[in-house]
Amino acid sequence: MNATSAPRPELEGLSVSVVVYRPDQAQLATTFASLGHACEALRATRPGLPVHLYLVDNGGLPDERASLDALSAQGVTSTILSGHGNVGYGRGHNLAIERAVGRYHLVLNPDIDLDRHALLRALEFFEANPAAGLLTPWIGDEAGHQQFLCRRYPTLLDLFVRGFLPAGLRRLFQRRIARYEMRDVINDRDICWDPPIVSGCFMLFRTNVLEKLRGFDTRYFLYFEDYDLSLRAHDVTRVAYAPAVRVLHHGGGAARKGSAHVRMFLASAYKFFNRFGWKWL
Repeated sequence: MNATSAPRPELEGLSVSVVVYRPDQAQLATTFASLGHACEALRATRPGLPVHLYLVDNGGLPDERASLDALSAQGVTSTILSGHGNVGYGRGHNLAIERAVGRYHLVLNPDIDLDRHALLRALEFFEANPAAGLLTPWIGDEAGHQQFLCRRYPTLLDLFVRGFLPAGLRRLFQRRIARYEMRDVINDRDICWDPPIVSGCFMLFRTNVLEKLRGFDTRYFLYFEDYDLSLRAHDVTRVAYAPAVRVLHHGGGAARKGSAHVRMFLASAYKFFNRFGWKWL
């Protein structure tokens, strides 16, 4: 993300960036439908609030005219950013972040379903808590069970156990993983301030915070860019886990996506630990 010579003017509004590479069209349509419903609920109390979607095409984008037309009917304008090739997750979002001028910017995965009131409650939280600059929601799986995607700083053993061990063996490390996943403080009721690391599947920022951070570090092609951005965010703002904001996540781990994803995961892990410090056990 390029540095600017002067701060951009902050305008009322919300922008959303979604980066895709050969996406599941049905899932992407579901994500956009949930975004539209959440924007409708938001506008019920904030009529006329501008919402703009940046759909970043890293390759293989199917025809999304029907979904984007439906969003337009719900008052959500959109821009497709394409032609840059597969530049990676963080760099793709940066293409949208550098264009964002609204007060808030949402980094959103294409496999997230937003609760109808997710955006309304998120903006209410920001308005009630001016120190907060990054919000992470309660995240559930397809069955509605909570996913614990807030993290303490990882060790190599934590990552190996959680990401690559079979479920039977993983149970032997249950207490260790529970600590890594902050299960002692993360629940479906209580706000948690300043979790060290939050998931990139839904990161809602004050846009001026993202401007200070200059977006994602583009040295990560895929994986760990959200870990990096989370840790850097603590230098300039407070981070909040707000369980009143709810989404469902349909994603899976690197090990379940094949050897290419495992290689990308390991390459990004190396860059992350080289930058922030190695912890083995």
